[in-house]
Amino acid sequence: MADTKQAERRASKLAKQIQAFSKQHGGAEGQLAYIGQMGTRIVLVGEDGGWGDLVAPTHEVAKSAAEKAGLTLHEEFDGDFAAKVRTGPYEWTRMAGIQLGGPSND
Repeated sequence: MADTKQAERRASKLAKQIQAFSKQHGGAEGQLAYIGQMGTRIVLVGEDGGWGDLVAPTHEVAKSAAEKAGLTLHEEFDGDFAAKVRTGPYEWTRMAGIQLGGPSND
C-alpha cells in the first residue's frame, strides 16, 4: 500500500514537471525509454523544438505520469517526431564536436 501511494506521488510530481515543460514550449510530445535498473526515461520534445527528459523509477510510474499530464506518447523516437528536435551549439559540440576535434564545453 505504501509503495502504491509513493508511486502515485512520484507520478503526480512528474506529471506537473511534464505540464510545466509543455507550457514553456508551446505543447509537448514524448516517448518512454527503458533505461534498465534506473527506471524509464521520459523524453520530451516541445512544439518549439526544445527537448528534455525526466527519469521515473519504473515504466508504470512513467506511463502514469504521461497520462496524468495528457502527454501524447510515441512508440519510437524516429521519423517526424525526432525531426522536431532543435539542437544548439552546446548539443553539437557535446554529441559530435568532441569526436571531430571541436570544443569540449568544459
